[in-house]
Amino acid sequence: MPQKYEFISPARIKPHGWLRRQLELQARGLSGALCKIWPDVRDSKWIGGDKDGWERVPYWLDGFIPLAYLLEDEELQKVAKRYVDAILDLQQPDGWICPCSDKERPSYDMWAYLLILKVLTVWHDCTGDERVQPAMEKALACLAKHIKKHPLMGWGKYRSFEGLIAVRWLLERKPGRRTEKLAELLREQGHDYGAWFDHFRHIGPVPKWTLDTHVVNLAMSLKAGALFSQFDGSDPDAAAEKALFYLMKYHGQAPGHFSGDECLAGTSPIHGAELCSIAEAMYSYEILMGISGSSGWGDALERLAFNSLPATISADMWTHQYDQQTNQISCCVSEHAENVFYTNGEESNVFGLEPGYGCCTANFNQAFPKYAASCIMQDDEGLVIASFAPTEAETEHEGKSLKARVYSWYPFRKQFVIVAEGDARCRVKVRIPAWAKKVRVKGNEVLNGSVDFGDMKQNEYCLEREGAGGGWMTFEKNSHLVKLTVEFDYEFDLARRPEGLRCLWYGPLLYSLPVKAAKRMLEYERGGVERK
Repeated sequence: MPQKYEFISPARIKPHGWLRRQLELQARGLSGALCKIWPDVRDSKWIGGDKDGWERVPYWLDGFIPLAYLLEDEELQKVAKRYVDAILDLQQPDGWICPCSDKERPSYDMWAYLLILKVLTVWHDCTGDERVQPAMEKALACLAKHIKKHPLMGWGKYRSFEGLIAVRWLLERKPGRRTEKLAELLREQGHDYGAWFDHFRHIGPVPKWTLDTHVVNLAMSLKAGALFSQFDGSDPDAAAEKALFYLMKYHGQAPGHFSGDECLAGTSPIHGAELCSIAEAMYSYEILMGISGSSGWGDALERLAFNSLPATISADMWTHQYDQQTNQISCCVSEHAENVFYTNGEESNVFGLEPGYGCCTANFNQAFPKYAASCIMQDDEGLVIASFAPTEAETEHEGKSLKARVYSWYPFRKQFVIVAEGDARCRVKVRIPAWAKKVRVKGNEVLNGSVDFGDMKQNEYCLEREGAGGGWMTFEKNSHLVKLTVEFDYEFDLARRPEGLRCLWYGPLLYSLPVKAAKRMLEYERGGVERK
């Protein structure tokens, strides 16, 4: 099944305005420093060191690579290349690509193997590095052979579908039945989330650790059905829609995400959502929107990108929380207060380098860069404006140049300008969020599928809206240039929450009370890293 919208290489996307400043903060903050200060990245086995040889470096690179190319930062690109060079150089002759001994292979959790293959696709998309395809061919062949003898277990079993990203990437470049069979094997050995949600029974908090109720596994799994649909032609949205129905009904939180501290934690606003789950849910929504083309996934993506994500990372992007609470009156460890988290420690809502497990320290890096890289996509006919942050993209289609730039302060302003250029006829598709009660294009109202063209000539523009709850508008012009001024009208929404509570939305932004707070720095050493 072909993908509805294709992602454009981060190397061909330029963030502007507030989004660029956010990415620059990230580069100057923890993302750019982990390779210098954090042993699990600085001294990792992935580059010949003696520290973590599992998920930490792949997680970090998954965000660090697109960050480096979005910012066109040569120093960051050199760092990324140094890590990728080491990873490719350490690949074994039989294709094995993870840093462990032959004796350790049978017990090695293959989640990191699947993850590093995804990272290599990101690296290739940014650089076109010719070493990646032969390395991928060998690595996938080795993976197939290995899991036939040592079936997926642990995290690898519950994240098996992540391997489909590399499988699909290779099939697009070198079709082969052997690679297709690997996709079937990953489905057979992976956890069946579809059947699990068909018999969903976790209608309250889960006070113990289980992999099937783990919030990050569930956030990742939202895209599983869409990834499998590219092989079997099934409905790419159905599995995610069913999953979110149950997750939001029984564990939903006001910002539009579901709880998990570390496993599903119910609807109480004092329970947490792990930062990794926010980053992974965002990526799932990006993949879903790309594969199915459904505009609602863009709505879900923006709710997290503009609310949950920035709220759980400090303004300078040097510290983060492990768990974020919707209602958090304090972010500290108190000897007088009971730990409210079910399976996570009492430090989990403190802002720091590693306030819980180190996975979030490595994995938060992907969230903003991948959001930036998904704002503008392309399809068979032109460019797709999927989100309205200030970005610019340049690509080709059938040998013809395509360019687009969004001038905006979105989501802080409701009006933005799109300028698109092509070699001949220019076509632009623009997402309509569900919260847009009205859409104005150059003062012409688009509402419930009806169009008032006003002074515009109908043979110059064609506008379409897919229902009143959101969708897409398509603009075409027999010209090399399209310039659009788009404005959304939306209203305050005092949305209902469990136990008679309410939350206030205005478009994609969730409002909070301006609570006065005092900050206190804690200095200490842990794990070979000084916090000071």
